[in-house]
Amino acid sequence: MSAFLVCKSDTHEKIGIGGIESMYPVLAVVDARLMATVPPKFTAYQGFDALFHSVEGYISKFANPMSEMFCLTAIENIALNLPNAVRNGNDIEAREKVAFGNTLSGWEMVVGSTSSQHSLEHALSAYHQDLPHGAGLIMLSKAYFTFFIGKNVCGERFVKMAKTMGMANAVKPDDFIAALEKLKADCGVAELKMSDYGVIPEELGAIAKNARATMGRLFGCDRYPLTDEDATAILKASYK
Repeated sequence: MSAFLVCKSDTHEKIGIGGIESMYPVLAVVDARLMATVPPKFTAYQGFDALFHSVEGYISKFANPMSEMFCLTAIENIALNLPNAVRNGNDIEAREKVAFGNTLSGWEMVVGSTSSQHSLEHALSAYHQDLPHGAGLIMLSKAYFTFFIGKNVCGERFVKMAKTMGMANAVKPDDFIAALEKLKADCGVAELKMSDYGVIPEELGAIAKNARATMGRLFGCDRYPLTDEDATAILKASYK
């Protein structure tokens, strides 16, 4: 990866910094054995974060043949193996495949992009710093991707992702949502609630504006332009 985040709690700023040559590692060692003791919930949160890097990248308007190759391989490896890694942290084969997908999702960000889902979550956890990033993405994901499916911007890509996630008979974009919700249930994260982390409905409009103000660049990666009203509606639809 070539990016990291800086967070200022007093101003609710959580800002990504990237694109600097010195930030690229000379060598990265990815050893799944070192991940065996990661607790199940954090295995799930990190796995979904990696998954969404590639899901967002695949529907981004900056998707390209190389990023698409990384995205689909990452989605397949994560979606088909994350439940086993969550259930049994010592399943090294499952952890290796999730780690492989995670690594590819990092490469995807270099040759492609993520999208405004990440901006929205970073704003959420800038306001509520006890909220793990991956958990916030999980909370937002159904409403976020349903929004773009409703805009008919790249339906065939959602079908392709559903098939890649194991739904061989997928024929419509909504099948991606079904595959995503099944994966959440299989990983035990389907019932996450913003309210459990102190988020209140009255602040969702401010969070939507914060997302654009602090990480507006990712809104420019979306195939359909999100307004502040759209972003607020996604947050409200995600709230429970």
